[in-house]
Amino acid sequence: MSYQTEIFTGLFLVSLLVTYGNMQWNLPVVGILNRWLRWVVLSLLTASLVIELEWTGRPFWLIALTVFIGWFILETFYNYAIISALSRSPIPLFPRFQKNTSGDEWPATKQFILLRDWLRTQGFKKLQSVKANLDDAIAIRSSIYQNEDGSVRCQVLFFPARTPRMSAAYVLSTQTKEGELVVTDNVCLPFGGYYPENWFIERKPLCRNLCSLMRYHKRRLQRDGVNVEPWDDEEPLDELNRQQRTLEQINLRAGFLNSPEDQEERGRITSEGRYRLWKEIWLLNYFGSTVDY
Repeated sequence: MSYQTEIFTGLFLVSLLVTYGNMQWNLPVVGILNRWLRWVVLSLLTASLVIELEWTGRPFWLIALTVFIGWFILETFYNYAIISALSRSPIPLFPRFQKNTSGDEWPATKQFILLRDWLRTQGFKKLQSVKANLDDAIAIRSSIYQNEDGSVRCQVLFFPARTPRMSAAYVLSTQTKEGELVVTDNVCLPFGGYYPENWFIERKPLCRNLCSLMRYHKRRLQRDGVNVEPWDDEEPLDELNRQQRTLEQINLRAGFLNSPEDQEERGRITSEGRYRLWKEIWLLNYFGSTVDY
């Protein structure tokens, strides 16, 4: 084994360690680093082995570039297969929420107990616990809080855990006297669809700290001179489901979703919608950003 191959093999082992770290920490930045390392190391290591085994007389850089592009194509087919499966699955794309009365709305871990205490110290009052069932065994759980003057509503989302360490996402929303909705969130899941014209969404998937996200949201309100219409103290379940219905109707009209009569034959997501969803998956996985439509 050449010195060059040893270096690439070492990088591959580093990639495996980063993969393990990603499983433990469940941080988007670590996940992005892991994907780039895996992609680059695979290309370099494969090219090095091909040269060393003398399988071709092509230059090293050309082999590495070919493997690099090949991985991109392979991952594209894989993501499209997942999107196609989602399009034809019974999993709701815009799930409806219901009251959560099962008593499991908040994980009993130190991380989330501290988060709940922080919300209380910042003057946020819990309004309601809700959940959305994706199937018989999987549900999205959420607790909704609101600050004292009603200017910011904070939705804490707990998604089904894929790693030993559960993570949460936060959605901060403010309504205006003009009937607009200002939203800042750090949800890492791709959306790919369309929002109403009077919704102003900024997504920060790399920001995992609620305090930092809250500061950014409040700076947005000051920067844009938002004329805040305070939320009332009523249970937010109806408003949440109304927003889900609005999103579904808009994406049906905009061409992200097929019409109901065509969904059995073609699936729920149109070809344009699948492309938009694939693009957002790509940007989230490798750059930690979302599409700004």
